[in-house]
Amino acid sequence: MSSVIFDIETLAFELSSFDEIQQTYLLKFADTEDKREQEIQKLSLYPLTARIIAVAMLNPDTMAGKVFFQSDGKERFTSEDGKIEFRSGDEREILQGFWDTVSHYDQFVTFNGRSFDCPFIQIRSALLQVHPTRNLLPYRYAPKEHCDLLDQLTFYGAMRKFNLDFYCKAFGIRSPKGSGITGLDLGNVFREKRYREIAEYCLGDVVATAELYRRWNEFLHFEDRP
Repeated sequence: MSSVIFDIETLAFELSSFDEIQQTYLLKFADTEDKREQEIQKLSLYPLTARIIAVAMLNPDTMAGKVFFQSDGKERFTSEDGKIEFRSGDEREILQGFWDTVSHYDQFVTFNGRSFDCPFIQIRSALLQVHPTRNLLPYRYAPKEHCDLLDQLTFYGAMRKFNLDFYCKAFGIRSPKGSGITGLDLGNVFREKRYREIAEYCLGDVVATAELYRRWNEFLHFEDRP
């Protein structure tokens, strides 16, 4: 069975891009300046207030993959080992590249993808009129098609959730957050036009997720075992 791991990076639209009624709605609970800043930061979490600026995809068996990312111009290059193809474009082109790639795999693997990445991709695709090639939210309790590692490692919510960084450190896996960039930095990095750094950061997440998936598959996955 062929598998692909994917992860997205998102960035909120400027608050000024929304009309007055929308801004009032988005900030209706922000009665202090601190709360206002918190609400503005949260805009990156919703597909109606943010866009996708990068998608990384990786085959855990071959460790080959693709990264689609936004930049000012058209870029196309490969990693030093030749295994990762980087391709830039606008958000619509990122989504088209994602849907074309994911259609070639039997299983897709995410970390918290059911609650974030998958619905985000589907809504953004609908808004930009990009046709999907498969359902990213199939039956939850069978990881054969969609293995969400956060579901698996919490036994579908029976245990406390931790973020990817925490799981990686607990399992002795190199954390993707060790590069110095975090999700909170993406706005500044994007404005500074450091697009390749965002692409590499997104790739780091799927590389770490691939190792976490290997651990889960070897030690915690019993579905296909006798």
